[in-house]
Amino acid sequence: MRDLQQELDRRRADGLYRTRRVTDGPQGPELVVDGRRMLAFCSNDYLGLAADPRLAEALKRGVARYGVGAGAAHLISGHSSVHHALEEELAAFTGRDRALLFSTGYMANLGVISALLSRNDSVCEDRLNHASLIDGGLLSRASLKRYAHADVAALDAQLRHAPGHKLVVSDGVFSMDGDVAPLAALHETAAAHDAWLMVDDAHGIGVLGPQGQGSVADAGLGQDQVPVLMGTLGKAVGTAGAFVAGSEALIETLIQAARPYIYTTAMPPAVAEATRAALRIVAEEEWRRERLLGLVQRFRHGAQRLGLKLMASSTPIQPILLGDTATANRWSDALQREGILVSAIRPPTVPDGTARLRVTLSAAHTPAHVEALLAVLAEISERQLPQGRAS
Repeated sequence: MRDLQQELDRRRADGLYRTRRVTDGPQGPELVVDGRRMLAFCSNDYLGLAADPRLAEALKRGVARYGVGAGAAHLISGHSSVHHALEEELAAFTGRDRALLFSTGYMANLGVISALLSRNDSVCEDRLNHASLIDGGLLSRASLKRYAHADVAALDAQLRHAPGHKLVVSDGVFSMDGDVAPLAALHETAAAHDAWLMVDDAHGIGVLGPQGQGSVADAGLGQDQVPVLMGTLGKAVGTAGAFVAGSEALIETLIQAARPYIYTTAMPPAVAEATRAALRIVAEEEWRRERLLGLVQRFRHGAQRLGLKLMASSTPIQPILLGDTATANRWSDALQREGILVSAIRPPTVPDGTARLRVTLSAAHTPAHVEALLAVLAEISERQLPQGRAS
């Protein structure tokens, strides 16, 4: 048998041990973490909707009408009228024929890729894709190739020799780097090889594009160019769950063949009701995206003045590249001692030598919050932690 404790001890010694923090109270820029109030820059609640009272009221209405649990999978008796309404509204929001709800984005990606491909097919994925996309490719048993990050020429070379049905898969916004995929070029390359394109827009929905429709809409692409669109509801939308949107044939195929959909209890109907309220806010309240963009620009200007190594991101995900795991841990610990919560991201989540602080901004932050973060970063960078300085 494996010595599990020995492996855990090794992980701890390497600075890669993961621990959970216990928060209390609603999500927001200021959190009570392990009993201590802290300023948080590590949430994916990009529009500040997770604790919006309008969503809470919608959730209460949903509970009053539908109860708490769905009770069964969608294909048994768990698909309520509010689930159906939400799917129709998600289809309209994304400009697609239909949408299908999943319990999580991870399950959606596993379900879609394994339903569309089999052993004799091919899937080509960006090397920095989310783990769920990589796992979906492995689960499908198709030939899995990973091209260098955002390298369309490398993708083209892979597709030239790819057997069977071909699927190109990419994040829309990369969750650890914050950059946006070259979606128009990906579409052109996929189309040239008669391949489908799937985009995981977990970090783009609500943030980018007209009315927050995401990175695909922001690139001017629709269902014909990107046949498979996945989006999550637990980030900018502020609730929980995920969806896949596309053609009538795609959605019917997933209903028949996506195992994580078929064999999972449906999300609580009340959550679907809250998500319907959230979608309306996402589409109507453009000021949230405008404010978020302003905070991103404020942070980048300030960090660049400090000489910090920022990555090429215009999204709310603003990584500070530090290099080695030990340095990233020290910076994160130093911030935490000053009452600021920023996660250190280490291998294997990111490649070796690219450990970082993953700063994420929300429309619920204020300019004063950003300035407080920058002030502490300035203090840390002036102390004995020079690796965070730009060369």
